[in-house]
Amino acid sequence: MVKITSVEQGSPAERHGIRAADALLSINGHPISDVLDYRFYLTERRVKLLLEDANGKTRTVLIKKGEYEDVGLCFETPLMDCKHTCRNKCIFCFIDQMPKGYRDTLYFKDDDSRLSFLQGSYVTLTNMFDEDIERIIKMRLSPLHVSVHTTNPALRVSMLKNPRSGEVLSYLPRLAEAGIAICAQIVLCRGVNDGEELVRTLTDLEALYPALDSVSVVPAGLTRFREGLYPLEPFTPEECAAIIRTVDGFAERCKEKYGVYLFHCADELYLKAGLPLPPEERYDGYPQFENGVGMLRSFTEDFHFALSASEVSALDTPRRLTVATGWAAYPTLSALAKEAMAKYPALTVRTLAIENTFFGEEITVAGLLTGHDYLRALSDEDLGDALLISRTSLRAEGDLFLCGRSLSELQDALGVPVYAVENDGAAFLDALLGKGKE
Repeated sequence: MVKITSVEQGSPAERHGIRAADALLSINGHPISDVLDYRFYLTERRVKLLLEDANGKTRTVLIKKGEYEDVGLCFETPLMDCKHTCRNKCIFCFIDQMPKGYRDTLYFKDDDSRLSFLQGSYVTLTNMFDEDIERIIKMRLSPLHVSVHTTNPALRVSMLKNPRSGEVLSYLPRLAEAGIAICAQIVLCRGVNDGEELVRTLTDLEALYPALDSVSVVPAGLTRFREGLYPLEPFTPEECAAIIRTVDGFAERCKEKYGVYLFHCADELYLKAGLPLPPEERYDGYPQFENGVGMLRSFTEDFHFALSASEVSALDTPRRLTVATGWAAYPTLSALAKEAMAKYPALTVRTLAIENTFFGEEITVAGLLTGHDYLRALSDEDLGDALLISRTSLRAEGDLFLCGRSLSELQDALGVPVYAVENDGAAFLDALLGKGKE
């Protein structure tokens, strides 16, 4: 049973007299507990809704509609109930490395299979049981994004600090046999699940093909707030190169056998190893883009395409900018800015790398730079006509940095317009040229 909070005006639900405060009990006899039930059973052209009003009286409403047409019901949350929180205590958890005292949303740990399907977030499977797996198979909820980390059951228990984390690995072949696509993630910890353990994990995951959609290998993010936590150390450049060789070995064999690479290393590993990023075709269409795999390559390709299509007359008045980013993206953005200046003589761009003093020097992505980091590094700089930063430094609403400082506060403190640019190469070029929204 889920409570209806409002009904869309002019919708089939309103026309049939459904009102806010009614509760939806079932659709075509199937109990409704969350958004997945609701969406799945609402696909019929004829639906019978069992409702209960505020006084506990039940009634049935019959609605005829299009196969994928919504009936216009609104609920308190997008999931129609609470998010499932994480029951693990992973040795690499980034949230455990956050200092206290910031907004509550920064400390919430989700491990919700529904969000894996709806939003692409990763789950460990430890919140799931046989009935959850059966529902995924029945509803064809694919792909499922899984944080695997290791296929060694005992090691997974040790890494996730959850006694169920080893046994739930048995769900992977079960899902694969049912044809549910699996996007897997391996967060790599030095001296823990690397080396021979990584080889074992990659081997076991390859066996899930063709259900295996892709695998990303990402080094654990380590902040300076690790007091009292598991003693993890960052990978050296040589170790990063060795990891890439291991993953590439599997990827090349998979390309020969299946026509796809399947296994991908995060951009961070290439940057730290001092190795060039792979060409675009190596990324199988970027299935793990949101996991930091291929972001810089995609950004570069989009920029080059936009630059080749742009007219030199697009900028005919002098424009002087500063681009501030993290150390990870600095070489790429600096090189692209030079290409833009070569084509547009009126454009002057200075690219600056900002050290993350909030989380520590091991955190090099722009998305985790705070307003304080930007202000500390830029307050005495001549920033020109405007400052460009990455949109990923701000929360989803686009207004606040992790530290709580607002974009407008940073702009006032620096005394120049500050534009947050989307993580897209074409958008970056538009921002450099002052076109549209920056």
